[in-house]
Amino acid sequence: MKRLKKALLFGLFLLMGLIILSLWYSITFSMGVVQAYDVNEPSLEKKLLIATQGSDFKNALTSAVVERYKQDSVYIRVVDVTSLDTINPKPFNAILIVHTWEYWKPPKAVSAFTERAKEYHEKMVYLATSGDGNYKIDGVDALSGESILGNAPFFVDEVNHKLGTILGFKDLPKSD
Repeated sequence: MKRLKKALLFGLFLLMGLIILSLWYSITFSMGVVQAYDVNEPSLEKKLLIATQGSDFKNALTSAVVERYKQDSVYIRVVDVTSLDTINPKPFNAILIVHTWEYWKPPKAVSAFTERAKEYHEKMVYLATSGDGNYKIDGVDALSGESILGNAPFFVDEVNHKLGTILGFKDLPKSD
């Protein structure tokens, strides 16, 4: 009986430890929610959707991409990835999805949108961030890397080049 009691206590403490570890992981690595906003008029011919998550790296990248295209008569809609279920991809000429990997997979909203919008994959660019920077969704045009603020300029250049090609811009300059 004493042995069973010790085993149960050990199991209970182990379970509590795993729950605490899981909560710590979620709090430490969870992404902030991005407030949706628009840049330029929706009546413009070229339209860019940026679905992202809130972090220093993702915010810097999103700001740089918005700065690049707002001067080129492109309507830009920025939303949080959690709202992808309400987005119709058809009106957009290009779509950028910037997300992190959560528990070794993309967020459910990103996976669902990717599946639902298969016929529009040619106008989508994905940037996935993860701890080691090697995870990305298979079957789509995806970049992957670590969410390190100092690496943002490299990814801004890569993303702008891909989006510029999709949007039909020639001689796209590199960002500073």
